[in-house]
Amino acid sequence: MLEIGRVVRPASRVCKMSGIFGRAASPNKPTASKQNAARRITCGQVMKKPRVLSSAVTMDRVLTTMTSRDWDHLFLVDDYGVPVGRIHAVDMLKLIQRKRVNRDLAWMQAVEASQLISQPPMQVSSQTPLLKAAALMITHDINQMAVVDHEGALIGVISHAIVARHLPKFIL
Repeated sequence: MLEIGRVVRPASRVCKMSGIFGRAASPNKPTASKQNAARRITCGQVMKKPRVLSSAVTMDRVLTTMTSRDWDHLFLVDDYGVPVGRIHAVDMLKLIQRKRVNRDLAWMQAVEASQLISQPPMQVSSQTPLLKAAALMITHDINQMAVVDHEGALIGVISHAIVARHLPKFIL
């Protein structure tokens, strides 16, 4: 039917919109199955390959490796692969600035990189739920966390980017 100035549709074709885009207006809550699925994702399933050097290398080697491979961080491990610490590029720059004497950086070839480490890195097991690792990173204000196997050897790394890539599909 057509009336002047407006279109009238038959009753059978009327679309009742109860919310935005025709969906019912309801709170945007994740379902129980999505919440359980998010809790089942482990760090071992989504971890990235770690950037690693031996803890016995010199600071010069760390700096050369980080700049040649365009890394912003790396983990130092002992002879058994157990993480000893994590070095960030910013920490290296701060140390170089403090130690610089007449622009001579020869001291870097004699100093072990392990001297940059003040405390052992935060780490989780490969079986740790990703949600728990995310909570630990937020609580301790860190961007990355080492993932270790049952013997304590470094096998991967978890970061905020990994969490952001894998958890939103379960939360939203």
